[in-house]
Amino acid sequence: MLALNKVHHTAIICSDYKKSKSFYTQILGLKVIQEIYREERDSYKLDLALNGNYIIELFSFPNPPQRPSRPEACGLRHLTFEVNDIEQTRDFLVKNNISAETIRIDEYTEKRFFFIADPDGLPIEFYEF
Repeated sequence: MLALNKVHHTAIICSDYKKSKSFYTQILGLKVIQEIYREERDSYKLDLALNGNYIIELFSFPNPPQRPSRPEACGLRHLTFEVNDIEQTRDFLVKNNISAETIRIDEYTEKRFFFIADPDGLPIEFYEF
């Protein structure tokens, strides 16, 4: 059997680097580990951490094609963050002009959750612990 330790990181390609960097650092509160501009690719690579753990690699490339999100396309479905207080999380996002779905209850776990979208429409879920 394969011996995996953990998910190391998730790579995300954005269309507007400044907007996405602001969203992930200022709104979601992720911390910058390292930021690199790769001149030969006209591309940024931004490594982001949550609670000291490297979790997201944010890339920019000139004119990336859009990836369909709805109807649900094959591939990575969404990114999920665990939170302690679902209402407080949703209220914070809404106060920061982020459109958020209503809070729902997972019919199997009975945990509460909701979705938002990042600046490029990537679905992001917040799931109450």
